[in-house]
Amino acid sequence: MTTEYPHLFEPLDLGHTTLRNRIVMGSMHTGLEDRAKDFDRLAAYFAERARGGAGLIITGGFAPTVVGSFSPGSSKMSTQAESRRHRQLTAAVHREGGAIALQLLHAGRYSYSPLKVSASAIRSPITPFTPIALTERGVRRQIRAFARAAGLARAAGYDGVEIMGSEGYLLNQFLAPRTNRRTDGWGGSPENRRRMPVEVVRAVRAEVGPDFVIVYRLSMIDLVEDGQTWEEVVALATEIEAAGASIISTGIGWHEARVPTIVTSVPRGVFVDVTARLKQHVRIPVVASNRLTMPQLAEEVLASGAADLVSLARPFLADPQWPTKAREGRVDEINTCIACNQACLDHTFQRKTASCLVNPRAAHETVLRLEPTRTAKRVAVVGAGPAGLSAAVELAGRGHTVELFEEREEIGGQFLIAARIPGKEEFAETIRYYARQLELRGVTVHLGRRASVEDLVGADEVVLATGVEPRIPQIEGVDHPSVVTYADAVLGRVPVGHRVAVVGAGGIGVDVSEWLTTGSSPTLDPAAWRAEWGVVDPDLLASAPRGGLVEREVDAPARRVTILQRKETSIGAGLGKTTGWVHRAALRAKGVEQLTGVRYDRIDDAGLHVTLDGGTGEQRLVEADTIILCTGQESVADLAGPLREAGVTVHVIGGADVAAELDAKRAIRQGTELAASI
Repeated sequence: MTTEYPHLFEPLDLGHTTLRNRIVMGSMHTGLEDRAKDFDRLAAYFAERARGGAGLIITGGFAPTVVGSFSPGSSKMSTQAESRRHRQLTAAVHREGGAIALQLLHAGRYSYSPLKVSASAIRSPITPFTPIALTERGVRRQIRAFARAAGLARAAGYDGVEIMGSEGYLLNQFLAPRTNRRTDGWGGSPENRRRMPVEVVRAVRAEVGPDFVIVYRLSMIDLVEDGQTWEEVVALATEIEAAGASIISTGIGWHEARVPTIVTSVPRGVFVDVTARLKQHVRIPVVASNRLTMPQLAEEVLASGAADLVSLARPFLADPQWPTKAREGRVDEINTCIACNQACLDHTFQRKTASCLVNPRAAHETVLRLEPTRTAKRVAVVGAGPAGLSAAVELAGRGHTVELFEEREEIGGQFLIAARIPGKEEFAETIRYYARQLELRGVTVHLGRRASVEDLVGADEVVLATGVEPRIPQIEGVDHPSVVTYADAVLGRVPVGHRVAVVGAGGIGVDVSEWLTTGSSPTLDPAAWRAEWGVVDPDLLASAPRGGLVEREVDAPARRVTILQRKETSIGAGLGKTTGWVHRAALRAKGVEQLTGVRYDRIDDAGLHVTLDGGTGEQRLVEADTIILCTGQESVADLAGPLREAGVTVHVIGGADVAAELDAKRAIRQGTELAASI
């Protein structure tokens, strides 16, 4: 088959096996790995991605020992019984023509267990308990455990293993002075700190023999103080190769790093140049990773010689058919990962089953089925925001006749606003995906048309996804000309002054504050992003401080912004676990004044008058040319009553159902689940 992406779909001959293309599905822990009863679901999840064309699938992390697990009872590979259970997974992938490797991950001090171990007894800032420093015997016991786990993986039918030596886990903890204060043969010098991971690779190769894939996930830039130097990273890579690794994969940053590496505000492919520089020092294939979301970029990475393979993790959650669509020239049909983390990493760290905001079927393939309907119906969907779009597309995909009504002149709803926020430009990809799916699935779309009861009474069922409207708070002077809603401000319907007060500090208030301080929504520039977050330029890696961190250079804010909320909790406290800190750091860097526990007294020509400390403290004037209301939303569902009175079956979803803080994850899931049920 001819393809626009010849490098992406070139087979890779590893000598003892050949991968069908250069696309690696990177490791993601879904939570299904932790329970034997969920292996049916896990097998279906992997099989769908193998069927979609992944060249090599890497599983979520499995610990080689009990003490290496994330928490008591979580995934591990240390017994023959566990090995036998995995044959279900490997067989499912092999039936679809794919290859699969088991990731061996020892959490070290990142474990949530009082029995956890590490190179030294230094507590992690993101997990409880201080680890126990491994003895000489303990170190060798862990090395043997890695080798045994690899042998069990081979017996289970895996094509290889990936040894996790990145992201701040145990092997990475041995490598960095930050976490290795040992003075014995496993510490004290770079050579000694490298011994543990090198010995692990050597022991694994001895256990599995020459005809088994060993991928080593290597931390190429730690992004923490007292991490590795570039010279040490290169030396490790060459020793890992000599010890028997088949492939080196790119790892970027520790989990405790204060630099974002995979959120939507990280430019696509920003770390590829780091991989390219390491590739110059080894002969085995090298994998590039992090924010490689679309085929054109992946092809460019391979064509340039920067890497031999590309790793896509969350893009496979968003669209398991990513490779097939790319190979067949259907890139406009790809459901692009928007790097929001809301249903994947946030779920993982909350001990929930991971999924995907834009594809709620991810990891739920056996429980959320979208099979062809036996009884086709005429369904009207009102509202073309995320909830309405997901419902319309999936209903039509099942064979129903669908009409979609949208009173605006374009689809997207709240995503149209989100896509204008700096760092959330990817949200436009979701709108593009749905627009194409509406066309392919034959949905009749009425834009610029406010649906009436008369328009809808002929339908068998009606889906109301009419969304929300901004809530206007009861503040004296709220009708002042300086007061605008977040929608009017971000969409450019009204001018915004230099001094701005943002009323309301939920997710929308934080987004709007970032937009105000950055100005317009620019295309993410890698050099500017590195400067803002203090990441070394790849050309200067050889002379960079440990960990690749340099002094931050933050541009002056475009406006003077004050963000306020009634609650006394910290601004942004309710944001996502894995992304909230990024937004809070951005507000601090841009000098946004943050006021909590305020009472809004009045608005006049001078600005916003408030009382601090929940009404018991001082009065304060926030001078503002513009006051932007981010004070919540009200559901718009006025059609529901009249339709039900007319005898129409009505389903209310998305913001029209619940108008709490906007929740696209819930909206898209509701639309998809409803489509599966009609």
